[in-house]
Amino acid sequence: MRKSEVLAAEAASCLNRAMAALRDIWEEIGIPEEQRLERTDVVKKHIKSLLDMMVAEEESLKERLLKSIALCRKELDTLCRELQLGPFETEEESTILQMEKNLRTRVEVLQKQKRDRKQELKALQEQDRDLCDILCTALFSIDTGSVPSLEDLDRYRRHVASLNTLKEQRREEFVSNKRQIILLMEELDHTPDTSFERDVVCEDEEAFCLSKDNIVALQNLLQQLEARRALNEAVCTELRARIVALWERLQIPEEERESSAVHLAGSKVKTRRALQLEVDRLEELKLQNMKSVIHAIRAELADYWDKCFYSQEQREGFSPFYDEDYTETLLELHDAEVGKMKIYYETHKDLFEAVQKWEENWKLFLELESKANDPGRFTNRGGNLLKEEKQRAKLQKTLSRLQEELERKVQTWEQEFKGAFLVKGQQFMEYVSEQWKLYRLEKEKEKQERHLKKSRQMETEMLYGSTPRTPIKRRMLSPHTPAKVSKLHGTSIASATPNSTVRSAFGGTISHSPTSRLPPSGKKFGRARTPSRAAAKPPRPRLRERNKENMSQLDGTTLSARTFKGFQL
Repeated sequence: MRKSEVLAAEAASCLNRAMAALRDIWEEIGIPEEQRLERTDVVKKHIKSLLDMMVAEEESLKERLLKSIALCRKELDTLCRELQLGPFETEEESTILQMEKNLRTRVEVLQKQKRDRKQELKALQEQDRDLCDILCTALFSIDTGSVPSLEDLDRYRRHVASLNTLKEQRREEFVSNKRQIILLMEELDHTPDTSFERDVVCEDEEAFCLSKDNIVALQNLLQQLEARRALNEAVCTELRARIVALWERLQIPEEERESSAVHLAGSKVKTRRALQLEVDRLEELKLQNMKSVIHAIRAELADYWDKCFYSQEQREGFSPFYDEDYTETLLELHDAEVGKMKIYYETHKDLFEAVQKWEENWKLFLELESKANDPGRFTNRGGNLLKEEKQRAKLQKTLSRLQEELERKVQTWEQEFKGAFLVKGQQFMEYVSEQWKLYRLEKEKEKQERHLKKSRQMETEMLYGSTPRTPIKRRMLSPHTPAKVSKLHGTSIASATPNSTVRSAFGGTISHSPTSRLPPSGKKFGRARTPSRAAAKPPRPRLRERNKENMSQLDGTTLSARTFKGFQL
C-alpha cells in the first residue's frame, strides 16, 4: 500500500474517532437526538466544505501547471527558433509537475543564452564602432533585431580581432613613419604647411585617423621627403665632387682645402648652401685661371681616353683639345667632353677593366719573353729559370682564359649596343690578333738577327781566324803548355796564333764542307803554314777575294761554330 493511502486511512480513522468523541460528549451532555443530527450534519458540511475547498485548490494547481506547461512549450518553441536550436522533446511518462519543472528549467536556460548572446553582440558592436571610427571602415553587417547565432558571433569576434590587429599594425606604421617624417623635416628645414602635415606632426597620435587613405598619404609624404633628401644628398655629393675637381684643376693649397665647406657632413639645406657658395667661388676663380684649368681638364680627358683605349684618330676627332685659344667656350667644350667620357667609361667599366687586365698580363708576358732572350739569366741561381718557366706557362693560360672571356663579353656588348667595340681604333679580336702577330714578327726578327750575327761571326772567323774559346785564366796558368793538336782522319793540325789563317795544301785556299758533313776520309790535309806576324798584318786583298769566291761556292751554307772549330788551327 502506498503512503498516501495509509495517510488517507489514518485521516478517516481520525474522523471516525472525532465523531465518536463528539457523540460521547453529546451523550454526556444529554443533547437530544434531533440536535445530535443537526450537529452531525454541521460537522459533515464543515468537513465536506473543507475537503471541497482543498480539492478545488488542488484542481487549481493542476490547471496552473497545465497552463505553465503550455506557456513553457510555446516559449521554448520561440527561443529555439530565435537561438536556431532544435525542438525540445519531453519525456512521455513524466508527470505534470515534472514536465512543468523540466520545461520551466529549459526555458530559463535558453533565456540566459539569449541574454548572453545579446550582451556579447552589444559589446562587439561597440568595439566595432570604435574601430571603424579609427580605421574609417564600414560596420560589420549583422541583423541587430534578432538573436545572433553562434556562427554569427564567432564571425563577428574574428572580424573585430582582425580590426584590432589592423589597428595595431597601422598604429606602429604611423608612429614609425611619423618619427622619420619629423627627422626629415628637421634635416630639410621644412615646416608643415598643409593640414595633413600638421595633423601628422602636431596632433596627438591617438587622435590621428588610421584610415587606408591616410596611411597611403603618410607613405607618400615620407617618400616625398626621402626623395628630397636623396636629391639633396646627390646634389651635395655632386657639389663635393665638383669642389674636389676644381681644387685639383686650380691646384688649391692643402691649408685652404682643410677650411672649406666640403668637410661639412650631411645634406642639410645649410650644408647645401655652403657647398654651392664654395663652388661658385671656385668657378669664379677658374675663370680667372682659364689656361691652367683647361690644361688640367685635358690631362683628365687624356686619362679617360687611355682608360677607354681610344686610338689617336679618335682622340683627334675632338679638335678643341688642340685649340690654343683659351676661352670660356673652350672650357665648356672640354667639360662636356670629360662628362661624356666619364659616363661612357662608367657605363662600360667592367669591360674596360677586363681589357686592361688583359693588357697588363700581355705586357708581363712580353717582359718574360724578353728575359728569356737574356744569356745572363743562365748564370742566376736559386731556381729563377724554373720560376720564370712556371710563370710563363701560367701567363699563357691566363691570357687564353681572359681572351675567351673578353670575346664573349664583347659579343654580348656588340649585340646589346648594335655596334663594334673598339680598342685603340680596332675591334678587340683584331687588336688581339695584331698583338700576337707583332709578337711573332718580333720573334722572327730576333731569330733572323741571331742568324745574321752568327753568319757574320763565321765570315769574320774564316777571314781573320777564330777567337780562342779557352778562358783567359786557364791559359795564363800554363803559358808554356804546347798547343793542342787535333787529328782528323790521320792529319794533324797544330794550333797557331789567334789571328792565323787556314790554308789548304792545294793552292793556299780554304776548302769548305757543308755544316753537318765531314770531309771524305780519302782526302788528306796538308800542314797549314803559319804566316809570320799574322796578328799585326791584315790579310792580302787578293786572298780575301779568293775567300769570298769560296764562300759563294757553298750555296749559302755556312759551317756551324762547332763544326768550324774542328778545323781551327
